[in-house]
Amino acid sequence: MKKFLITGFLTGLFFLLSGCSDKLDLTEFGSSVRDTTPPGDTTYIQLNPIWGGFNNPQDILIGREPFIYVADTDNDRIVMMRLDGTITGVFSVKRPVAIAQDYEFNLIVCAQFDTVLSTGVSQTYDAVFKIDLFAANHNIAEAPVTRLLPRVGVSDDFNTALKYTGVAVMYDNRIFVTRKGPINNNIFKLPDNSILFFERRMSGGIKKDTLIGRVPLIEPLGTGLLSANGLSSISTFNRRNQDLLVTLTGENSFKSQWFTFVETAEFSGYISKLQPGNADLMRVGRFGQPEDVTVDNSGNMFIVDAQKDSIFVFNPQGDEAQSFGGSAMFNAPMGIAFYDRTLYVADTKNNRILRFILSTNI
Repeated sequence: MKKFLITGFLTGLFFLLSGCSDKLDLTEFGSSVRDTTPPGDTTYIQLNPIWGGFNNPQDILIGREPFIYVADTDNDRIVMMRLDGTITGVFSVKRPVAIAQDYEFNLIVCAQFDTVLSTGVSQTYDAVFKIDLFAANHNIAEAPVTRLLPRVGVSDDFNTALKYTGVAVMYDNRIFVTRKGPINNNIFKLPDNSILFFERRMSGGIKKDTLIGRVPLIEPLGTGLLSANGLSSISTFNRRNQDLLVTLTGENSFKSQWFTFVETAEFSGYISKLQPGNADLMRVGRFGQPEDVTVDNSGNMFIVDAQKDSIFVFNPQGDEAQSFGGSAMFNAPMGIAFYDRTLYVADTKNNRILRFILSTNI
């Protein structure tokens, strides 16, 4: 029955999208209204079976279909699964570390690629790819792929020191990518520690993802608020706002930050949503190595910390709820996703995916 329902849902979804080229309105489908459990009164119960067979998985995503996508990093592949854990296909790509999906079902992936230089030397670069699942009828192995970064012909993009660490998509299909690297104080060069963003622009009669630049006012070497120093992940909200959530592993006082967009007659840009001392999310030293953050549709935030082997849970005001974990449960977890009262965790060094159902009955 579950297989039939998912198949029927996708068929209807593809039929709907075939007549339009704009983004999918998430509010028309179930995933926008499923995640309503407040974390404060919740018990997290581990589900069986544990999903194994991975090698250093570093991210997990619940797509808008919904399918599950795992960045199986050291197996050089994206694994696509049904909600019951059945693998439906794989996409081969070198060392994927972060995944997002836009509202047209394209996967956006931070990974790597190899190329041969004009000198005959083989070289590996970090990259950002766009995988067109819709064009392949969700046969991920056959999906066409486009490279967004590094851009063809832009020599500054081809730098082995540049690392793309996270990706997220806004409600209007803008793509945000977190990047880090060593060059951050050259006034003539875009700093390596940046949040880059793409917009859909018309080019040659078709819409293309065009790199606009970096999100301004985010300090590349800052250690306080509005910092891009050691960005490790980025997330958006499933609603029509422009807020960004980031995690950082650099020398930061605040290793998780919430950037909110404001626009007035005098100012337009991002400021810090929360102030130190006013919310647990902004407590100095709360995190060790936060590697990923996800948000449910009620605005509750879940952060996975690879150093503390823990999941930290915060309500929409940034106050901590029932966090859990420890070395007996996790080993350097690096990815987290939420769907329908269930947390999905990439337990990286244990090479597995764990699931936790959120229950208010215990």
